[in-house]
Amino acid sequence: MIKKITITRGLSGVLLLLAVTVLPIPVAAGGKENRGITKCDIHHVACVQTLAQGTVTLNILPKPVKAMADLTFQVAITGVPTLQNPFIDLSMPGMYMGPNHVTLEPVSPGKYEGTGIFVRCPTGITLWRATVTIPEKGTAHFIFDVIY
Repeated sequence: MIKKITITRGLSGVLLLLAVTVLPIPVAAGGKENRGITKCDIHHVACVQTLAQGTVTLNILPKPVKAMADLTFQVAITGVPTLQNPFIDLSMPGMYMGPNHVTLEPVSPGKYEGTGIFVRCPTGITLWRATVTIPEKGTAHFIFDVIY
């Protein structure tokens, strides 16, 4: 009987570990890791985030923004002199989806563009985060929903 209890506890522990590491933990746009980040309506307008020295504007085309489609990411930076090209990392708050990096190239002073794709999450969660990194200057985070 002791062995049966030990096996049951062991199986419960394994199932709990799998649930914690495999199942997503949804995080709202106002969650702890996203404090101060406002969810934006990327389907209708470009999103703007203020940095200490200026602003970062993110636009994604075509609209509405859909998963599993080639998209153009446009970033405009004002008030922040940049020596290196910024880049974008796409992720889901509360769930690791693997690396999803968008390389940006300059198209005019302070304006950058690149292409990327949002993958479809098998759970159906549509909340995504785009983190625009300006090397040696800071990051801007944008939270929005993507259409599946």
